[in-house]
Amino acid sequence: MNKTESLNLDKAKVDEVRRLLNDNDNIVITCHLTPDGDAIGSTLALCHLLRSMGKKAKVVTPDVPPKNLYGVPGAKEIMPFTRFETQVKSLFAEAGLICCLDFNAAKRVDRLAPLLVDADCPKILIDHHLFPENFADVVISHPESSSTCFLLYQVIVAMGWADRISRRVAECIYTGMMTDTGNFTYNSNDPELYMVIADLVKRGIDKDRIYSMVCNSNSVSRLQLNGYAVSEKLRVFPEHRAALISLTQDELNRYHYERGDTESLVNVPLSVPDMVYSVFLREEAAYIKVSCRSRGEFPVNKMCEEHFNGGGHKNAAGGEFFGTMDQAIAKFESILDQYDKYLPNANNNKDGKVS
Repeated sequence: MNKTESLNLDKAKVDEVRRLLNDNDNIVITCHLTPDGDAIGSTLALCHLLRSMGKKAKVVTPDVPPKNLYGVPGAKEIMPFTRFETQVKSLFAEAGLICCLDFNAAKRVDRLAPLLVDADCPKILIDHHLFPENFADVVISHPESSSTCFLLYQVIVAMGWADRISRRVAECIYTGMMTDTGNFTYNSNDPELYMVIADLVKRGIDKDRIYSMVCNSNSVSRLQLNGYAVSEKLRVFPEHRAALISLTQDELNRYHYERGDTESLVNVPLSVPDMVYSVFLREEAAYIKVSCRSRGEFPVNKMCEEHFNGGGHKNAAGGEFFGTMDQAIAKFESILDQYDKYLPNANNNKDGKVS
């Protein structure tokens, strides 16, 4: 695959990224807090590619990745700031280049933000979230891209480095493409996406194994937690075609919660034919994490931007609420009427179901 079709990449920016990557040997790669498959996949893909060029590259995350991503090639070599604070500070101080993947604002790296902003070296941002902040020297931002991994693949090809996409790089890229589209169930109608998948398969990935590793590997406690969430905490608002699941710290602790255990929980209510959007609230130490998913044209990113200090894509978005769980639930209930105007008209569908 030697061309990009779905993303209109800026050639000057691509050339500058290639120059910076070529000219620097000591490179730090980082991503957002509570990294998901796209964050881990994109950072590790770039890391493997740079190491194949003889570069000294290291992936640093703000906190520990979820266990279901430990099988991604290179994941066990990641340095979480929460575990390796001294070493990470040294890496940022000595870096000749910092690559920022899958986040659009310095605050998204939490306690790493001062190290990132104050680092005396060039910075590259490659991301697919809306409204990127101006903290990097080169910004390649494409919110229309379904994932940062999909965008990174096209940047690599545009730089003329397609031959450097090894099987390990391909596995990392596929992981992010798969997870950020819910295994290609939303934000995944771009034909180019499947051309990239075909190319990754040709490079040796076992897509079925990757799916099983990331999405179909459970502990007993994770199954129990998700079962409890659906049976006891699922609330449905039929007049708004909305669903809400909330889990407090006490509930998470009761089922020995580990990061990643609720990764796909927000998608579960959308298996109900008439459900249009789903919201999941998870209590963290300092805030309530908000995750939203929708189908069709319902813009959950608007809800996150306007009320939950976040954003994202039309069908997949997230944010944060600073307050108690009861206050977050009350906030959600109070804004339901505002978004009814975006609901599809079920009478327009032949089977009477929401599309």
